[in-house]
Amino acid sequence: MAEVINMPRLSDTMEEGTVASWLKKVGDDVAEGDILAEIETDKATMEFESFHEGVLLHIGIQEGETAKVDSLLAIIGEKDEDISGLLDGGSSESSEADEKDAESKDEGEAEESTENRSDDKEDDDSEEEPSEKAEDDLPEGVEIITMPRLSDTMEEGTVASWLKQEGDAVEEGDILAEIETDKATMEFESFYSGTLLKIGISEGETAKVDALLAIIGPKGTDVSGISTKEKPKASKSAEKKEAPKKEAAPKETPKKEVSAEKKEEKTSSSDSKRIFASPLAKKMAEDKGINLSQVNGSGENGRIVKSDIENYQPAAGGAASYQPVGEESFEEVTNSQMRKTIAKRLGESKFTAPHYYLTIELDMDNAIASRTAINSDPDVKISFNDMIVKACAMALRKHPQVNSTWTNDATKIAKHIHIGVAVAVDEGLVVPVLKFADQMTFSQIGSHVKELAGKARNKKLTPDEMQGSTFTVSNLGMFGIKEFTSIINAPNSAILSVGAIVQKPVVKNGAIAIGNTMTVTLACDHRTVDGATGAQYLQTLRQYIENPVTMFV
Repeated sequence: MAEVINMPRLSDTMEEGTVASWLKKVGDDVAEGDILAEIETDKATMEFESFHEGVLLHIGIQEGETAKVDSLLAIIGEKDEDISGLLDGGSSESSEADEKDAESKDEGEAEESTENRSDDKEDDDSEEEPSEKAEDDLPEGVEIITMPRLSDTMEEGTVASWLKQEGDAVEEGDILAEIETDKATMEFESFYSGTLLKIGISEGETAKVDALLAIIGPKGTDVSGISTKEKPKASKSAEKKEAPKKEAAPKETPKKEVSAEKKEEKTSSSDSKRIFASPLAKKMAEDKGINLSQVNGSGENGRIVKSDIENYQPAAGGAASYQPVGEESFEEVTNSQMRKTIAKRLGESKFTAPHYYLTIELDMDNAIASRTAINSDPDVKISFNDMIVKACAMALRKHPQVNSTWTNDATKIAKHIHIGVAVAVDEGLVVPVLKFADQMTFSQIGSHVKELAGKARNKKLTPDEMQGSTFTVSNLGMFGIKEFTSIINAPNSAILSVGAIVQKPVVKNGAIAIGNTMTVTLACDHRTVDGATGAQYLQTLRQYIENPVTMFV
């Protein structure tokens, strides 16, 4: 049978929640204890786990949406189970009937109360005034904490243990108690700072949701006049539901507004002094004697987490108390159309094409010797990049699957070989294209690359000179980068990242010698290029680069 899961009340003041993210999607199997979603309350973003097993049949509140407590959050049941009755308002009809019954009951009670007051008005007046004072006139700074509803079906809770005792100092985020719900035992943290003035429910005792759990406030505040058997102050959610029905007590509305104003004023005045830290981080800091005010938090909104305490290093020379003072500022640089286009295309490529990477290290001794011999002619000057582009083009001829483009209907394998060469410019990266690069000599490749790179830096490239690539080469070796990965230049299926040539000890003929090596990484689109295909391509590329004479055959 399908189980309806409603928006839970994860804090004592929560009236509505926002789904920050879903960790399960419709159709997924759900086991008891699985995290369903992250829910943002009025205090923090908390993980919400499932107390049921089955299949997630329906999501009622989408990511980013906000809904009231008890709104339909999700439905879990058996696969393909019919839940139309739950979605068409079957449950809401019964809910409406319950509300009507409750309203009728309230009206009856109100009439009975009116008759009693008319029979004995003086006695009622003498009893009502002290009761109102006990419930609403709380000392300044005192916060009432009620039994929270920690699961969607929880009606009462049992205090398994108190982690704080009366008289203890309490910081926002401290764990107050462990509360056993109808599903699990969960930690309940404080959303207020102050002193624990009163414990309303002792360890092992069970109480209804919204029963008085504890009172927090300034140290020494007298709270003896606040009853622990009744709620001295209705929770916000309860007030909201009861307000329209209590026509005979209009005084409650302005009192709630004053209370809210005081609370808002208190919060705004203390925000600058708060240190946000997880309970575990606070415990670790206390054990290690670390002052949390000296720790920079890496969590959301600067929250201090476990790793911040583990990695904390005090300032040298006893200057840990020193806090540098400066002005935070930003410079806004309007994104050019070129930058926007680059960002859009790279984002589409990275999050559309499933990338994987293959890396090899090449022996460059022969390539260095060959280049030196070629450049001995005063009329010829080639670069290592020219040799790499040529090798890539020739290897594509032997492995055409790498020279391809993915479409939804077919994989298009190009019969021509156009090599894109990434060029860095002030506003980003452009990729001019060497067309039919496999038919060019080293010198022709070198002259064309220089011409196109110059046009790119002067913003003189034509659209035709930047279109039609079937494979791309990105070289950062001239910047001393030894190894890196690139995002595929869509609609290509692969891009080669070329690092710097470095001298290092290598093993040659069983002996250690000084050699010259270069690392290259091939990024492939797994939709078109399988791992074995990419590896075979790199093997052929290795043969050409490590033995440049083979490129003349």
